Amino acid sequence: MAQACTEGRRSGSGSTGKMMNVGLWILQIGAAGMFLMVGFFKLSGDPRMVGLFDAIGFGQWFRYVTGSLEVLGAVLLLIPRLSGLGAVATHLFGGGGSPLPAIILFIVTGVIAWGRRQRTMNLLAEIR
Repeated sequence: MAQACTEGRRSGSGSTGKMMNVGLWILQIGAAGMFLMVGFFKLSGDPRMVGLFDAIGFGQWFRYVTGSLEVLGAVLLLIPRLSGLGAVATHLFGGGGSPLPAIILFIVTGVIAWGRRQRTMNLLAEIR
């Protein structure tokens, strides 16, 4: 909670910062849910996903890699310190199927990555 308040002060007025934080959490939870669902379908061998990856031509190993990356990105989106990193990961590695959901998730994860950029920069600075 203290981190949310600190972020609120950094991004402008307290109430605007809190509203932005809540909005970002809503986007993060929604995006994580979508990536968990799609990742689960890929990892569980859903016939539509098996067919899709047969059509792509990379083999079923790619379905497992993609599904695992989507589940990992979803988990990272829900960990406060890693949410920006999770948004970047899902932004880069998510996709497949109809382009409309992929475009929407691309935009949503881009907004999350931008909104959590300070957290991500702080984390990268600590790693160095």
